Amino acid sequence: MTERAESDAGLRLREGIEGISDTVRRLTEQSRVRYQNPYEALTWPESVEPEEQWFFSPELTSLHATPYDPTHDERAARRFAFQEAANFFSLNIHGEKSLMAGLATRMYRSDLVEISDYLHHFLDEENKHSVYFGGFCRRYAKLYRSRHVPFAEGGARSVADFLFFSKALLFEEHADRYNVLQAKDSRLHELARFINHAHHADESRHLAFNRAIVQVLWQAHAPDWDEATLVDVRARIGQFFVTTWREYYNPDVYADVGFEDPWQVAEDAWSHPAQRAHRRAVSAKCLRFFLSHGILEQDPADVF
Repeated sequence: MTERAESDAGLRLREGIEGISDTVRRLTEQSRVRYQNPYEALTWPESVEPEEQWFFSPELTSLHATPYDPTHDERAARRFAFQEAANFFSLNIHGEKSLMAGLATRMYRSDLVEISDYLHHFLDEENKHSVYFGGFCRRYAKLYRSRHVPFAEGGARSVADFLFFSKALLFEEHADRYNVLQAKDSRLHELARFINHAHHADESRHLAFNRAIVQVLWQAHAPDWDEATLVDVRARIGQFFVTTWREYYNPDVYADVGFEDPWQVAEDAWSHPAQRAHRRAVSAKCLRFFLSHGILEQDPADVF
């Protein structure tokens, strides 16, 4: 990028951040007012009964409406839903660990200093969420490993910034949709409903910020990216859709509930029309955002 292009991009970025300053101030004030201490807000039950209580909405499980769906045995269905809850909380832990690291490296950077106050709250709230998710997995279940390979942040800083916040938006849009539905599900154990509600309460602010900053970064930097860079950025976002969703179909969960060939179960569930339709429904708002702003030009391959 030429020196003139860098100057123009820097000006567009400053103007863009100034344009969202009211939104950022409002979100910062809401975070201050609505702060919740995770060590005081929740009393953990001494034990839970995975086969007696629901901890994950059965319609949201990764095997729902597939031939593997254990609907014929309600105890088995609740046990599977419990493991799905542990996987959902685990993938949030892994995702938020990566998110917190990325936020920390961008805090007080000269070109982003105007949003640093909110980044403090953003990082603090993600840490708080990990207390809830980790508390559940450590006390009652297990922390499932992540097979996701983090993308390399080498190359232009403008590209790395854009991809970081785009991935955060995509990851949190999906998780938040699950949170909203499960916080309202009266069948679920009150602990599961509380964790989902508490997460959504903060995520609604994070999503508003992520949408704003992704749009600012795109408008600031995309005009100076060459065609090869644009193709690569769009491909990476498509990969984020695939890898984010793939972790919902966890062979380790299927092994834990007794399937003999968990990898085949994962592939069959991923390809099933009912699950493809489910992914499209959950991703609809996020996908619409990327398409409407010209960030993506078509649906990501092999997701829906």
